[in-house]
Amino acid sequence: MALRNRRIDITEQSRPILARHAKLKFDEARQVWVILVPERVLAPDEIAVEILQLCDGVRNVDQIIDVLAAKYTADRAMIGADVIAMLRDLADKGFLAEAQDTRP
Repeated sequence: MALRNRRIDITEQSRPILARHAKLKFDEARQVWVILVPERVLAPDEIAVEILQLCDGVRNVDQIIDVLAAKYTADRAMIGADVIAMLRDLADKGFLAEAQDTRP
């Protein structure tokens, strides 16, 4: 699976994954999840962490929304709007890439 290292347009068919330079890691000292990027540390909230953990390059955004809507028994349209907005924000900042299946 290869990654495109350019800004991506997040749609329900996108398969986002953290960009190569970004790592989601649990900071034991602070007891919080952080996104490590060169010269920066971001502390996403719990829901953002849950969404990012689902961004495995296999699931598309539509599937991520389905998982969260089922887990929280919430309105899919509302969850979807929030998920897409958050992912677009991270993509615009260069923290996400789109997974590409390179198999023939």
